[in-house]
Amino acid sequence: MFPTGFSSPNPPAAAQEVRPATDGNTSSSSSCKKRKLNNSSNSEKEEFDSISSCTSSPSKNTSSSSSSVITTSSCSSSGVASSNHHLQKKLRFEDSVDFIGLDVKMAEESSSSSSPAASSQQQQQHQQQLKNKSLLISSVAVGHHANGLTKAASSTVSSFANSKPGSAKKLVIKNFKDKPKLPENYTDETWQKLKEAVEAIQNSTSIKYNLEELYQAVENLCSYKISANLYKQLRQICEDHIKAQIHQFREYPFFSSLPINHYFLNDFFMDSLDSVLFLKKIDKCWQDHCRQMIMIRSIFLFLDRTYVLQNSMLPSIWDMGLELFRTHIISDQKVQNKTIDGILLLIERERNGEAIDRSLLRSLLSMLSDLQIYQDSFEHRFLEETNRLYAAEGQRLMQEREVPEYLHHVNKRLEEEADRIITYLDQSTQKPLIATVEKQLLGEHLTAILQKGLNHLLDENRIQDLSLLYQLFSRVRGGVQVLLQHWIEYIKAFGSTIVINPEKDKTMVQELLDFKDKVDHIIDVCFLKNEKFVNAMKEAFETFINKRPNKPAELIAKYVDSKLRAGNKEATDEELEKMLDKIMIIFRFIYGKDVFEAFYKKDLAKRLLVGKSASVDAEKSMLSKLKHECGAAFTSKLEGMFKDMELSKDIMIQFKQYMQNQNVPGNIELTVNILTMGYWPTYVPMEVHLPPEMVKLQEIFKTFYLGKHSGRKLQWQSTLGHCVLKAEFKEGKKELQVSLFQTLVLLMFNEGEEFSLEEIKQATGIEDGELRRTLQSLACGKARVLTKSPKGKDVEDGDKFTCNDDFRHKLFRIKINQIQMKETVEEQASTTERVFQDRQYQIDAAIVRIMKMRKTLSHNLLVSEVYNQLKFPVKPADLKKRIESLIDRDYMERDKENPNQYNYIA
Repeated sequence: MFPTGFSSPNPPAAAQEVRPATDGNTSSSSSCKKRKLNNSSNSEKEEFDSISSCTSSPSKNTSSSSSSVITTSSCSSSGVASSNHHLQKKLRFEDSVDFIGLDVKMAEESSSSSSPAASSQQQQQHQQQLKNKSLLISSVAVGHHANGLTKAASSTVSSFANSKPGSAKKLVIKNFKDKPKLPENYTDETWQKLKEAVEAIQNSTSIKYNLEELYQAVENLCSYKISANLYKQLRQICEDHIKAQIHQFREYPFFSSLPINHYFLNDFFMDSLDSVLFLKKIDKCWQDHCRQMIMIRSIFLFLDRTYVLQNSMLPSIWDMGLELFRTHIISDQKVQNKTIDGILLLIERERNGEAIDRSLLRSLLSMLSDLQIYQDSFEHRFLEETNRLYAAEGQRLMQEREVPEYLHHVNKRLEEEADRIITYLDQSTQKPLIATVEKQLLGEHLTAILQKGLNHLLDENRIQDLSLLYQLFSRVRGGVQVLLQHWIEYIKAFGSTIVINPEKDKTMVQELLDFKDKVDHIIDVCFLKNEKFVNAMKEAFETFINKRPNKPAELIAKYVDSKLRAGNKEATDEELEKMLDKIMIIFRFIYGKDVFEAFYKKDLAKRLLVGKSASVDAEKSMLSKLKHECGAAFTSKLEGMFKDMELSKDIMIQFKQYMQNQNVPGNIELTVNILTMGYWPTYVPMEVHLPPEMVKLQEIFKTFYLGKHSGRKLQWQSTLGHCVLKAEFKEGKKELQVSLFQTLVLLMFNEGEEFSLEEIKQATGIEDGELRRTLQSLACGKARVLTKSPKGKDVEDGDKFTCNDDFRHKLFRIKINQIQMKETVEEQASTTERVFQDRQYQIDAAIVRIMKMRKTLSHNLLVSEVYNQLKFPVKPADLKKRIESLIDRDYMERDKENPNQYNYIA
């Protein structure tokens, strides 16, 4: 049998040789076997080789073998061909088969026989042995019958005669001398059989003939050079059948079977039903055609593999069927338009959410691909319809829906189209189809989507929606760049609201840290750590944080102070370290780092001197971070402050030993911190009236210190002093931890019961504002060791103060905090002024360095190089003032010929 189904336009070849049935005379003795041919003179017997020629060719369902055998009897001297045992062998008529002669050595009787009687006896024994063994010698059989065609054998059998002792004889098998001729009317009768078989296949009826017989008939016709005519006739019968199919599509009664009560069907539904019925009819016609061509090709396979293969201009039988179907059915304009319209209608219905027959679509679109008209007839129109549909849908949904909802819809549409490509569309459509959807739903609305919804998504931290937004924008050319620009604008706008508004100064740094964390998380999760977004974020932060000069630097320094100060129990050491790392990231964006240094140094001095630092390790960690970021010069003074504190501890150990050796009477224990003036902030000295015991201790320490370090000058900073006082109340003894100013005020009440503001001011010598804050902390705070009359929160002129003997507190040692004066505008201005002065020195040094190296330089180049060297922003007017100042001080001069050029003066 033959293969009955193929999965590709060019089905695999079937077996090229199909054997006819063997002749009925063939017996089991004709099976393939091999025996040896020996010549033995000792036993005086002859054995002949039996050589059988055996050929077999497998086919799919049936298999037959044929062979030819020449039988030769050795009873007499002449060879006789036996007709009882032969095996047929199939030979192609055009084949040239050569049999080389077989050398057979014939055993001769020994010439040394002693008597005639013995010779006769040996001859009888030899003949009996030959009968028993039934030796065979193969040759070509006569009488090969196949499909009514008889092949006559023309080979001759040479007899072994007149054999001489010791001589060898040859068996020669020769080719046909004349090619066998076809019987009369064989060609017409055979074609009639083939035609009937083809028509039976086309009409789906049973075939009267055996397929193996039909295949052999095609092979016989091809062997006699009738291939061209056979191919032409086959093409004609196929073409006639396909032409007859077109009428059912041109005059197809779509609604004749619908009952009258279906009048309620709208036109769209009727068109849709019309199209589906038509498409099913087309699909059935195509499936039938494919099945028929596979069966026809299996019969004419020999023709397909010989004649068609040798003629490159001829299409194979399968391709011929495709060509005929394309030419006579699909290329018909009405049929093609109706087919394409129906396919597009089904796809549109599916896009609208209806369920359709996807297998029908897959089959039809596969048909268009096989017929090689997919792109020309379908794909172009399909893409146009897709473009029109999604263009209208994009415009409509952008107006109706919010951005998150719209993004999810776009993603859903893209997934649906990808599924269509997998299910029934050709792979070649994937790229243009997805590009069309992306362009109409995304590319045309990039700016509108971002303007409408990006700020909302970022404000509400919609991580999933932002991830989807980035994913979709990455698919569109230029989408990421547009998103990047809006990302920068958002950061600048949001950051500016934090920095510029003075009302947010108290929470500015914390808000900046939170905003930075939020932005980092969005970049990591939503934007997949895209370097462009990271760099854009840094640039945006640097831009908005410096819109308000100096203030962010000052507030960051104070924020660090609040975290490093004792009493801050909000965080563990690990959390504190993480917070400092975040602070340093914000610190990098600031231009005025010298402003940060000035305020940080001021706050650090307070923490070190008053002992309010939460952790020395945290302080040193922050110092190392600043050193790594800004260099050793930036932190040299801060490191000097820590060195002073360590040296002061060593000095105090020596001072205590000195006091013991001097045997100085008194119950006051003095602790002094020696501060190097260049390292620490500048403090305004304040002269106050100290008790005689304190003055005496100061003098003793001065004598001790100057004795060890000659040439140095000590200046006492009373504003930084603090004391521990022992007090007795009605409740019992208490220890009060107070500042030096609070100490001077409290000690007065050992001398009297009541004092007015003016009296206390005169006795202590404390500045008026500082004294009022001191009295307020003692009489109006939480721990009220003094009583003020009249009562009130503020200290006014004429107020009087008495000792509160009824003071109660659950602790033995009580710390009475000084009322911290809010940093006034003047103090901030003075700190800023000091920074400005330092900047002037840095500007002067930079200008002199540049001019010393260049000797002569134009104004523009000098300004440009100064900007490159300075780490803080400078106004051009300020820079020009510094240049004029250096000219006045003879560091440089203007060129006499060119006023816009400067010369360095050595």
